[in-house]
Amino acid sequence: MSPKLSIVICSLNGAAGVDRCIHAIKKQTVYSLLELIVVDDGSTDGTSDVGHAHEAIVIRHDTNLGLAKARNSGINAATAPIVAFLDDDCEPKPKWAEQLLADYEEGVIGVGGSIVHGAENGYILGYLKRNSPFKPQELNLAESNNAFYRFYLYLRRQWINQEYFSQREVYSFLGGNMSYLRQSLIDVGKFDERFSFGGEELDLCMRMRRAFPLGRLVFSPDVQVVHHFKPSRYSTKPSLHDSLRRSRAYGRGSARLYRKWPSMPPTFFPGPLVVLMMLVLSWWVPALAVAALLTPQLLYPKGARSAVVSRSVASLLDAYVQIGQETWGNIGFLEGLWRFRNFVPETATETGRATELRRRTGLVP
Repeated sequence: MSPKLSIVICSLNGAAGVDRCIHAIKKQTVYSLLELIVVDDGSTDGTSDVGHAHEAIVIRHDTNLGLAKARNSGINAATAPIVAFLDDDCEPKPKWAEQLLADYEEGVIGVGGSIVHGAENGYILGYLKRNSPFKPQELNLAESNNAFYRFYLYLRRQWINQEYFSQREVYSFLGGNMSYLRQSLIDVGKFDERFSFGGEELDLCMRMRRAFPLGRLVFSPDVQVVHHFKPSRYSTKPSLHDSLRRSRAYGRGSARLYRKWPSMPPTFFPGPLVVLMMLVLSWWVPALAVAALLTPQLLYPKGARSAVVSRSVASLLDAYVQIGQETWGNIGFLEGLWRFRNFVPETATETGRATELRRRTGLVP
């Protein structure tokens, strides 16, 4: 029987996570319909050995080539009409594949799902649960690239605790739990291999939306995977250091995305600049030092709200962790602007290619 779903797990030194992920895949209710592909992106541990032990298709890069290239290697090896991507620190729930396949109705070109936190304890994990980074970009981003509109959406996310629990069309998916029609991936040129980390999923979804304006990217909360914190060389548990380091890396990815899509507003957070300005001016107006201390609570009220509701005083620290993340995100963004200053943006030729693709496939608005 030909597989209906190819599952690509890309990993760099994540042998234990790959093993856990594959064990969960083998428990899928539709396991007989699945094809398993492990891409070892230059690991020095036993990642490839784990893949072979589970009789998966194993592709090994002799050196680390980056996540985009690793995912493209998986696409090239896939034979099923749908290709799903899982991170090596994620564990799919038993009905994950069954629900994912069921959501591919007519007009759907991609399906993404939820990433829920594992059972680790500690303040940073609690912070991540209250301020989850594992959420898709909502469809309202497609309404405008105007910087003021995007700033309004940002403020709205901070102040309005709006949770979505229903299936819906979204702007882009989470990289750790996403899938696409294989032919659609090929038609848009797959992942841009110039992206090593951060921004590659959003870039792909933007090109998908441009090439297939009638195609839908559907987010299904029931397509769930559990995220397990992946120990780093800095810590075996979620730490502030690791969170700030990732924010800086995502900032560089955002800069690369901005260089490629100059029509979109830059991802630069204003909160840290406001606080910094207050601290500088407090040299002359000391009262501004107190204002600088209180401003994060006004900018990011979710922690204070949680402190009241759950009676957790530690939640009051959330605002300061978030402004720290945004500060390092801004630093990474400025680094990326310089590092990727010669990055070639989308061109008229590429736009023309997308138009021709729509005509060829019949997806013309």
